Amino acid sequence: MLRRYGFFGFIRLIISLIYTKMFFPKARIIRLPFDIRNQHLAEIGKGFTTGFGCRIESVPVNSNATNCIRIGDNVQINDYVHIAAGESITIGNNVLIASRVFVSDLNHGSYSGDHQDNPLTPPNDRKLSTNPVVISDNVWIGEGVCIMSGVTLGSGSIIGASSVVTKNIPPNSIAVGSPARVIKVYNFENGTWERISNSN
Repeated sequence: MLRRYGFFGFIRLIISLIYTKMFFPKARIIRLPFDIRNQHLAEIGKGFTTGFGCRIESVPVNSNATNCIRIGDNVQINDYVHIAAGESITIGNNVLIASRVFVSDLNHGSYSGDHQDNPLTPPNDRKLSTNPVVISDNVWIGEGVCIMSGVTLGSGSIIGASSVVTKNIPPNSIAVGSPARVIKVYNFENGTWERISNSN
Protein backbone atom coordinates (compact mmCIF):
# COMPACT_ATOMS: atom_id res chain seq x y z
CA MET A 1 0.00 0.00 0.00
CA LEU A 2 2.91 2.34 0.76
CA ARG A 3 4.33 1.70 -2.71
CA ARG A 4 0.94 2.38 -4.32
CA TYR A 5 0.15 5.67 -2.53
CA GLY A 6 3.61 6.95 -1.58
CA PHE A 7 4.52 8.06 1.94
CA PHE A 8 2.40 11.22 2.10
CA GLY A 9 -0.48 9.60 0.25
CA PHE A 10 -0.39 6.74 2.75
CA ILE A 11 -0.52 9.19 5.67
CA ARG A 12 -3.50 10.98 4.08
CA LEU A 13 -5.22 7.62 3.64
CA ILE A 14 -4.73 6.73 7.31
CA ILE A 15 -6.11 10.13 8.38
CA SER A 16 -9.13 9.61 6.11
CA LEU A 17 -9.73 6.15 7.58
CA ILE A 18 -9.64 7.53 11.13
CA TYR A 19 -12.05 10.33 10.14
CA THR A 20 -14.40 7.81 8.50
CA LYS A 21 -14.54 5.49 11.50
CA MET A 22 -15.09 8.40 13.89
CA PHE A 23 -17.84 10.24 12.01
CA PHE A 24 -19.28 7.74 9.47
CA PRO A 25 -18.76 4.28 11.01
CA LYS A 26 -20.94 2.51 8.41
CA ALA A 27 -18.89 3.92 5.52
CA ARG A 28 -15.94 2.13 3.89
CA ILE A 29 -13.74 5.20 3.44
CA ILE A 30 -14.36 8.92 3.02
CA ARG A 31 -11.27 10.59 1.59
CA LEU A 32 -10.44 14.06 2.85
CA PRO A 33 -11.10 16.83 2.08
CA PHE A 34 -14.82 16.08 2.34
CA ASP A 35 -17.57 18.67 2.84
CA ILE A 36 -21.01 17.67 4.12
CA ARG A 37 -23.47 20.43 5.00
CA ASN A 38 -26.48 19.79 7.23
CA GLN A 39 -25.34 16.25 7.88
CA HIS A 40 -28.47 15.58 9.96
CA LEU A 41 -30.50 15.83 6.72
CA ALA A 42 -28.46 13.13 4.94
CA GLU A 43 -28.87 9.39 5.38
CA ILE A 44 -25.81 7.40 4.26
CA GLY A 45 -25.84 3.61 3.92
CA LYS A 46 -23.23 0.93 4.55
CA GLY A 47 -20.01 0.71 2.57
CA PHE A 48 -20.06 4.32 1.32
CA THR A 49 -16.84 5.30 -0.48
CA THR A 50 -15.71 8.71 -1.73
CA GLY A 51 -12.82 10.18 -3.66
CA PHE A 52 -11.15 13.49 -2.80
CA GLY A 53 -12.94 16.82 -2.62
CA CYS A 54 -16.55 15.60 -2.58
CA ARG A 55 -19.31 17.96 -1.48
CA ILE A 56 -22.71 16.83 -0.22
CA GLU A 57 -25.12 19.55 0.84
CA SER A 58 -28.72 19.75 1.96
CA VAL A 59 -30.30 23.17 1.49
CA PRO A 60 -33.91 22.45 2.50
CA VAL A 61 -36.56 24.70 0.97
CA ASN A 62 -39.04 23.33 3.53
CA SER A 63 -38.28 24.03 7.20
CA ASN A 64 -39.91 20.69 8.15
CA ALA A 65 -37.46 18.64 6.06
CA THR A 66 -36.09 15.44 7.58
CA ASN A 67 -33.88 13.70 5.02
CA CYS A 68 -33.05 15.57 1.83
CA ILE A 69 -30.41 13.06 0.72
CA ARG A 70 -30.67 9.28 0.99
CA ILE A 71 -27.71 7.18 -0.12
CA GLY A 72 -28.06 3.40 -0.21
CA ASP A 73 -25.53 0.66 0.49
CA ASN A 74 -22.24 0.13 -1.36
CA VAL A 75 -22.35 3.48 -3.16
CA GLN A 76 -19.05 4.78 -4.53
CA ILE A 77 -18.55 8.39 -5.63
CA ASN A 78 -15.19 9.49 -6.99
CA ASP A 79 -13.24 12.77 -6.87
CA TYR A 80 -15.03 16.14 -6.77
CA VAL A 81 -18.61 14.88 -6.93
CA HIS A 82 -21.13 17.56 -5.89
CA ILE A 83 -24.59 16.53 -4.67
CA ALA A 84 -26.98 19.36 -3.73
CA ALA A 85 -30.53 18.75 -2.48
CA GLY A 86 -33.29 21.14 -1.52
CA GLU A 87 -36.06 18.55 -1.32
CA SER A 88 -35.10 14.97 -2.19
CA ILE A 89 -32.22 13.13 -3.84
CA THR A 90 -32.33 9.36 -3.49
CA ILE A 91 -29.42 7.16 -4.54
CA GLY A 92 -30.03 3.41 -4.51
CA ASN A 93 -27.72 0.51 -3.73
CA ASN A 94 -24.55 -0.43 -5.63
CA VAL A 95 -24.35 2.87 -7.53
CA LEU A 96 -21.00 3.91 -9.06
CA ILE A 97 -20.42 7.60 -9.81
CA ALA A 98 -17.26 8.78 -11.60
CA SER A 99 -15.41 12.04 -10.89
CA ARG A 100 -16.68 15.61 -11.33
CA VAL A 101 -20.35 14.63 -11.43
CA PHE A 102 -23.03 17.13 -10.41
CA VAL A 103 -26.43 15.99 -9.09
CA SER A 104 -29.07 18.49 -7.96
CA ASP A 105 -32.82 18.77 -7.44
CA LEU A 106 -32.51 22.57 -7.13
CA ASN A 107 -32.92 25.51 -9.46
CA HIS A 108 -32.65 29.25 -8.85
CA GLY A 109 -36.10 30.24 -10.01
CA SER A 110 -38.93 28.57 -11.91
CA TYR A 111 -39.01 28.46 -15.71
CA SER A 112 -42.15 26.44 -16.43
CA GLY A 113 -45.66 26.06 -15.03
CA ASP A 114 -47.89 28.79 -13.58
CA HIS A 115 -45.14 30.94 -12.06
CA GLN A 116 -42.08 31.72 -14.18
CA ASP A 117 -39.25 34.01 -13.11
CA ASN A 118 -38.37 37.18 -14.97
CA PRO A 119 -34.83 37.17 -16.45
CA LEU A 120 -34.36 40.75 -15.18
CA THR A 121 -34.52 39.45 -11.59
CA PRO A 122 -31.01 38.71 -10.26
CA PRO A 123 -30.61 34.90 -10.01
CA ASN A 124 -29.82 35.04 -6.29
CA ASP A 125 -33.13 36.84 -5.67
CA ARG A 126 -35.21 34.15 -7.37
CA LYS A 127 -36.96 31.67 -5.10
CA LEU A 128 -35.41 28.20 -5.13
CA SER A 129 -37.51 25.58 -6.91
CA THR A 130 -37.06 21.82 -6.51
CA ASN A 131 -38.00 18.58 -8.23
CA PRO A 132 -36.87 15.24 -6.72
CA VAL A 133 -34.06 13.17 -8.25
CA VAL A 134 -33.94 9.36 -8.07
CA ILE A 135 -30.88 7.31 -9.00
CA SER A 136 -31.96 3.67 -8.83
CA ASP A 137 -29.93 0.56 -7.94
CA ASN A 138 -26.92 -0.55 -10.02
CA VAL A 139 -26.60 2.72 -11.96
CA TRP A 140 -23.21 3.71 -13.38
CA ILE A 141 -22.65 7.44 -14.03
CA GLY A 142 -19.62 8.44 -16.12
CA GLU A 143 -17.12 11.28 -15.78
CA GLY A 144 -18.37 14.87 -15.82
CA VAL A 145 -22.10 14.08 -15.97
CA CYS A 146 -24.78 16.55 -14.82
CA ILE A 147 -28.02 15.10 -13.42
CA MET A 148 -30.65 17.83 -13.36
CA SER A 149 -33.76 18.26 -11.20
CA GLY A 150 -36.77 16.02 -11.74
CA VAL A 151 -34.79 13.15 -13.28
CA THR A 152 -35.14 9.44 -12.49
CA LEU A 153 -32.42 7.05 -13.64
CA GLY A 154 -33.84 3.54 -13.94
CA SER A 155 -32.06 0.59 -12.35
CA GLY A 156 -29.09 -0.76 -14.25
CA SER A 157 -28.81 2.29 -16.48
CA ILE A 158 -25.49 3.74 -17.65
CA ILE A 159 -24.86 7.43 -18.33
CA GLY A 160 -21.96 8.21 -20.67
CA ALA A 161 -19.23 10.72 -19.81
CA SER A 162 -20.02 14.45 -20.07
CA SER A 163 -23.74 13.85 -20.56
CA VAL A 164 -26.39 16.28 -19.28
CA VAL A 165 -29.46 14.37 -18.12
CA THR A 166 -32.66 16.43 -18.25
CA LYS A 167 -35.25 13.64 -18.68
CA ASN A 168 -35.91 10.22 -17.16
CA ILE A 169 -33.74 7.35 -18.35
CA PRO A 170 -35.42 3.90 -18.45
CA PRO A 171 -33.95 0.87 -16.68
CA ASN A 172 -31.21 -1.23 -18.30
CA SER A 173 -30.34 1.36 -20.93
CA ILE A 174 -27.30 3.41 -21.99
CA ALA A 175 -27.75 7.16 -22.49
CA VAL A 176 -25.24 9.70 -23.80
CA GLY A 177 -25.07 13.30 -24.95
CA SER A 178 -26.33 16.76 -24.04
CA PRO A 179 -29.21 16.43 -23.56
CA ALA A 180 -28.77 12.72 -22.88
CA ARG A 181 -30.69 10.27 -25.06
CA VAL A 182 -30.90 6.49 -24.95
CA ILE A 183 -28.72 4.73 -27.54
CA LYS A 184 -28.81 1.12 -26.30
CA VAL A 185 -30.99 -1.19 -24.20
CA TYR A 186 -30.09 -4.53 -22.69
CA ASN A 187 -31.71 -7.63 -24.16
CA PHE A 188 -31.97 -10.21 -21.38
CA GLU A 189 -32.91 -12.98 -23.82
CA ASN A 190 -29.60 -12.96 -25.68
CA GLY A 191 -27.47 -11.13 -23.10
CA THR A 192 -26.40 -8.20 -25.28
CA TRP A 193 -26.72 -4.41 -25.38
CA GLU A 194 -28.70 -3.58 -28.52
CA ARG A 195 -28.64 -0.24 -30.31
CA ILE A 196 -32.12 1.22 -30.59
CA SER A 197 -33.51 1.94 -34.05
CA ASN A 198 -33.74 5.74 -33.74
CA SER A 199 -30.03 6.16 -32.91
CA ASN A 200 -27.36 6.76 -35.56
